[in-house]
Amino acid sequence: MKKLLITVIFAACASVSFAQLRSFDEIFPNAGQNIKTAAFSETGYIKSSRKTSGFIIVGNENGANLDPQIINIVLSKNPGYLVESILILPVTPGTVSLLDVYNAISNVRDLKGRLYDSYTKKQAVPLFEEATRIISEKQTTAVADPAPARILPQSETVYIKLKDSNFGNTFYRAEMALVQKGLRYTLSNFRNMSYLFVPVIKEDKFIAQLYFEPVQEGILIYSIAGADISDFLASRISIDSAISKRLAVITAWAADGIIYKNR
Repeated sequence: MKKLLITVIFAACASVSFAQLRSFDEIFPNAGQNIKTAAFSETGYIKSSRKTSGFIIVGNENGANLDPQIINIVLSKNPGYLVESILILPVTPGTVSLLDVYNAISNVRDLKGRLYDSYTKKQAVPLFEEATRIISEKQTTAVADPAPARILPQSETVYIKLKDSNFGNTFYRAEMALVQKGLRYTLSNFRNMSYLFVPVIKEDKFIAQLYFEPVQEGILIYSIAGADISDFLASRISIDSAISKRLAVITAWAADGIIYKNR
């Protein structure tokens, strides 16, 4: 009888918790079936757009139920290019918490060696040859990633150095904050990014927002990145592809860390 009672209580608590979770359709009520199908695929939905032809943002459509700051912070940088990504990780509801998400994105060194398909080299190559936390914007000495946290902080700022295959050493400010029903992770460059020693993305002109929320179907990872690119770089490489690949690698890094916990 005691075991039965415990089982009933556990099931009741689980059902209440599940009922509190939003669904994909609640968050993106006007997303078409093609977008939803892509979001539930292994690679997710990803779309680039340009300011000159009008930005396409699923998370900003009428009826979308995302914290407006997730998108507005990116748009406030007046980017010329945007990339949006939506991915649903199919994990069992209740098995992954926001603390698990936080611990996944705390493993900065796991960004090292992640591959992307290089058009010029005709093969998959590492996007970030090195990845490490650093002390601050002024002190770029490498520091180790922390041990997994037991308590989820309300907010946190860390600093990151990535050796980019195209831009060389790049430096980012990563800001985490609990918002709405999830966790927002903001990544922005606090130093110029250069190509062939020429500054092409000025300080604070690249920004990526990742938003994580447990949903009825698993874990939502909504990502949006924007950049204001110099004419020098824009005339030499595919900006849409460059931003898309970086956002895809960063999103996959977070997703893999979350999935690893769920195994």
